[in-house]
Amino acid sequence: MIISASRRTDIPAYYSGWFFNRLKEGYVLVRNPMNPHQVGRVSLWPEVVDGIVFWTKNPLPMLDRLEELKDYTYYFQFTLNAYGIDAEPNVPAKNDVIIPAFQRLSQEIGKDKVVWRYDPIFFSEKYSLAYHLKYFKLLASKLAGYTEKCTVSFLEFYKKTERNISPLGIVKPSMEEKEELMEQFSAIAKSEGLYIDTCAEEMDLRKFGIRPARCIDQARLERLSGYNLKIPKDPNQRRECGCIASIDIGAYDTCANHCLYCYANYSAKTVARNTAAHHEAGSLLFGNLGDDDIVKVREAKSGKEYATGRLWPD
Repeated sequence: MIISASRRTDIPAYYSGWFFNRLKEGYVLVRNPMNPHQVGRVSLWPEVVDGIVFWTKNPLPMLDRLEELKDYTYYFQFTLNAYGIDAEPNVPAKNDVIIPAFQRLSQEIGKDKVVWRYDPIFFSEKYSLAYHLKYFKLLASKLAGYTEKCTVSFLEFYKKTERNISPLGIVKPSMEEKEELMEQFSAIAKSEGLYIDTCAEEMDLRKFGIRPARCIDQARLERLSGYNLKIPKDPNQRRECGCIASIDIGAYDTCANHCLYCYANYSAKTVARNTAAHHEAGSLLFGNLGDDDIVKVREAKSGKEYATGRLWPD
């Protein structure tokens, strides 16, 4: 069983205390985003958790507590873009805070546990192709030696995010612009000893040495853990996604980064209401169970295998 923490919010930046409390308790409660009154009880005991994948733009609140993860296999998906506060209002300063945090995290846990994400990529008058090339090169030079690769993707346009992104003046790039950017990104990465892959993109970029990513990556988890894993592809993601199945323990409309392009936040008012209902000692990320909530225990089964193929004991 793989835990995703989380595609829906930034747990390391805003909920790390809650997360470590849930590890101590050995379980977490997660509302079904499609039916909030259905609540899953998810085991977090090391015996059944084969890996944890963290998604963050700022891991600083976790850095002094990494020892508490010693019984788990884990790695970070660390998004570090070149956007300013107009697009990412609450992400701390990149040069002064976030780049040093990336470097420190890598030094403490190893570069194979820190995946750099430069995504989603969008174009505007300010954030032009030339802008992305300039700052991707700068970031790559600062992160070289602290990671193995960079995962990129282009912004997906969703109906629910149209209002939020309107101040950015985003324009849809042509296929030629996308390919030009990717070709040059690949060359920059290679010059810094990195490689690039893409997250759930339909484009075939193999001619530039760019292959599809597996963000929740069975091969990386096996390499980090030393075990073979028998876990299927995630059926709940897009067709182009190569991730294996995981259980996400986050919640939508709870990320205080307030990135305008984010698909996980719909309303700033909803985010404020939900974050105000967060309790570090709670079993849910925010709020409490109600009388009409139904709690069901999620199946907790390790996918570890011995070399012989026999399943790791539960």
